[in-house]
Amino acid sequence: MISAGDFKNGLTIEYEGSIYRIVEFQHVKPGKGAAFVRSKLKNIITGAVVEKTFRPQEKMPRAQIETQDMQYLYQDGTVFYFMDMSSFEQLPVNESEVGDALKFVRENDMVKVLSHNGNVFAIEPEIVAKLAVTETEPGFAGNTSSGATKPATLETGVVVNVPLFINIGDVLEIDTRTGEYRGRA
Repeated sequence: MISAGDFKNGLTIEYEGSIYRIVEFQHVKPGKGAAFVRSKLKNIITGAVVEKTFRPQEKMPRAQIETQDMQYLYQDGTVFYFMDMSSFEQLPVNESEVGDALKFVRENDMVKVLSHNGNVFAIEPEIVAKLAVTETEPGFAGNTSSGATKPATLETGVVVNVPLFINIGDVLEIDTRTGEYRGRA
């Protein structure tokens, strides 16, 4: 059991017969009255986001989430295939569970597959992806004091903003949580 006063982003709980992941929370202590916890919860099955308010001492069971490292193999229509590297079993996952989690993932890259009672609900890529630039305007010197950026297309097809000196073929480090350029690899 976990109390609402111990909430953290990313924690999964069982609440009202469903499994929720805490997207955001805020401990509020008003001038008058008792403290409370305002939270945004995402249903891992439906994807619906709800806002709930809890008393800090309210307790609810923590959901048991299985995390498994798997290799992304390929996409076939709306189904993505992943492979368990120890048993070599392939796991098909529908596009609705994947969402846009694979926009920084190439074939054969490792990801974390999150499931509850055998039902996959999310895919988490590595925090930092190393991807090559396939398309961008030519780099040029000067005017760098303003921190100017330009769009660049990466090998997975996603477009990110990068500094002006980045050229085609450069390998970049991208933060997969925010989609921001972190530096050259």
